[in-house]
Amino acid sequence: MNIILCGFMGSGKTVVGTELSKIMGRRFIDTDEMIEQEQGIAIKAIFAAYGEEYFREFEYKCCQKIADMKNCVVSTGGGAMTFQRNVDAVKNSGKIVLLDADFSVICDRIGNSNTRPLFADREKAKALYDERKSKYLSAADIVIDGNMSARKTALEIAQLFK
Repeated sequence: MNIILCGFMGSGKTVVGTELSKIMGRRFIDTDEMIEQEQGIAIKAIFAAYGEEYFREFEYKCCQKIADMKNCVVSTGGGAMTFQRNVDAVKNSGKIVLLDADFSVICDRIGNSNTRPLFADREKAKALYDERKSKYLSAADIVIDGNMSARKTALEIAQLFK
């Protein structure tokens, strides 16, 4: 069974996922990295050159690939689990765990990063956060407090899957 991490950008999916995979001795997969490797360019560049719709098609293909994998820890992109087709694609392969972090904590973590195309404008980012929250909650099988340290969050998730 896969452990599929979801949540808003900056909620800790990649850091927690990396830590969790070490604790549990499982392979770690980051869907954003999968897309960048397959496309040969950064996600920011994909958005700029081809648009969000193009990116979302590749994201869906990644979700379909994950469905065929076993016993992995998967970090999904911030928007992946807001699309029902992606949720449906991964749901049977494991449990979706929402890292539920407060927007203020996310802002502290991201800082003034220019690598996140959807976070350039904080007001828009907050509106997106609010919009996505209910979608994350409906996709999630388990909700974890994402405001803790990555190590503590990973240990808490590992405990649930023992």
